[in-house]
Amino acid sequence: MGYSMSRLELESDLCDVGNKMPEVSSSSRSNRPLSKLDHEIAQITKLRSGPHELLSHVGPGKRELPVSTVKMLARREGNYSGRGRFSSADCCHVLSRYLPVNGPWLVDQMNSRAYVSQFSADGSLFVAGFQGSHIRIYNVDRGWKVRKNILAKSLRWTITDTSLSSDQRHLVYASMSPIVHIVNVGSAQTESLANVTEIHDGFDFSTEDDGGYSFSIFSVKFSTDGRELVAGTSDNSIHVYDLNANRVSLRIQAHTSDVNTVCFADESGHLIYSGSDDALCKVWDRRCFIARGKPAGVLMGHLEGITFIDSRGDGRYFISNGKDQSIKLWDIRKMSSNATTCLPAFRNYEWDYRRMDYPLQAKNLKHPGDLSIFTYRGHSVLRTLIRCYFSPAYSTGQKYIYTGSHNSCVYVYDLVSGAQVATLKHHKSPVRDCSWHPYYQMLVSSSWDGDVVKWEFPGNGEAPAPLSKKRGHFT
Repeated sequence: MGYSMSRLELESDLCDVGNKMPEVSSSSRSNRPLSKLDHEIAQITKLRSGPHELLSHVGPGKRELPVSTVKMLARREGNYSGRGRFSSADCCHVLSRYLPVNGPWLVDQMNSRAYVSQFSADGSLFVAGFQGSHIRIYNVDRGWKVRKNILAKSLRWTITDTSLSSDQRHLVYASMSPIVHIVNVGSAQTESLANVTEIHDGFDFSTEDDGGYSFSIFSVKFSTDGRELVAGTSDNSIHVYDLNANRVSLRIQAHTSDVNTVCFADESGHLIYSGSDDALCKVWDRRCFIARGKPAGVLMGHLEGITFIDSRGDGRYFISNGKDQSIKLWDIRKMSSNATTCLPAFRNYEWDYRRMDYPLQAKNLKHPGDLSIFTYRGHSVLRTLIRCYFSPAYSTGQKYIYTGSHNSCVYVYDLVSGAQVATLKHHKSPVRDCSWHPYYQMLVSSSWDGDVVKWEFPGNGEAPAPLSKKRGHFT
């Protein structure tokens, strides 16, 4: 397998600074008309990723969008905007046109399925978790040198999730058990063999009320202040763990099926989003939960279970990946107080996403009570809990949504138009996770084929790295 033969399909010529971005051809999307997002978030996105009005003028009352990079630079030097420099929105307009689609270059190759791949908040570290008990932390700024090679403790089936603390001193990892383990990332020891070379302390999320029942943790996240962990579990619950008190501080019977994904809505930690196999997304306000004992609201629209949720970070918008083969964008101001799924009327077929393709008769179904504000289709959500994300705020103004896929690709969608603007093709097995660098135009994908590879924007002049025949090494 050679990287020089890696396939790349780019639906719009984002590298040509003189061309406008065309919509995706009908061959890669459905034949239905392509609608645009008509919502406040569309205007916010345009403001954060669009050029100054005077930089895009081509005549009285006329604007050119997108503006070529050459013209942007010329008009900046001519001080068209009156500021003498680019604003953050101007920078996003330039950078967001150069998608990380070139490559890929090999980061690592393992004889094990990759389940997790994530950059740290500042992009200096990258974490990859594998089914074969391994977690590797790479130092991105030092040529992707392995900073920490972790062999997990008491692993059940696979690493289901990992999370780095905001200060990057600690990493927690979860598996199909109620215990989350923590590793000291900042220690001098590179090889971290659980309780042999380093201690991996465990946080038990079970309680005496569980009666010895062992549940799985599918999702775990640090709070911004590093004092708490939130977890979604197979006992239909959300657990909040107080690290200072070393105990579960809050347990919510949140859903009627597995809670596959949880996250904090913003840095305050007051709001929590959750997604479940009951096909519902829920919003939980911890400030009033004790008094009310129920969610702040429910968001329905998916026809099948939720595999992942990513918050935009503003406490208002988030996206969810669903087993109904779609990503949905949500505004929590539209949430309902009634958890009405309407699913029994739809499910006139038997289907298990772990073993079967999505039924043809289900592809055109729509939830009559859909509260989402936009839906993105084209990727495949099968066999595993595929993840999706907003693109970085710094370099793109969160103009895009990207996701892994069962068909071994990474898909990038335009948030406002819904257009599929890029498809990254290299892997031979499902891509469960992928991560866009918070500051650079670099995206890393990991797959069940064991490959962890990076994609960058064209024009760096570097040839893709060839693979050696022996897996686990590269030249």
